[in-house]
Amino acid sequence: MDGDGGFRRELRDYVVGLVLALGLSGAAFALVAWDPWPARTTLGVVAALAVLQLVAHFRCFLHIDLKQSHRDDLQLILFTAVIIGLMVAGSLWIIFNQNQRMM
Repeated sequence: MDGDGGFRRELRDYVVGLVLALGLSGAAFALVAWDPWPARTTLGVVAALAVLQLVAHFRCFLHIDLKQSHRDDLQLILFTAVIIGLMVAGSLWIIFNQNQRMM
């Protein structure tokens, strides 16, 4: 009985995640294609939609939430994100600095 309920709950999470991912991706593509706002506003809204999609993926596909048992996984993911962010920001800083020196 619990196995069937667990399967349904997991299937529901995947379906909700799929619908959220498709909806958020479609909204971002529609904003860029139809261009209803100025470029900076569209960029901000697309970035916000990307963050929402990231949260949807964490919650629905990776089953990572704020429960005590999943906090270790969440901390590892956040630490990885910080390291990747530092690497990308450092690389961009070096590239732009070299670009200015070459001009």
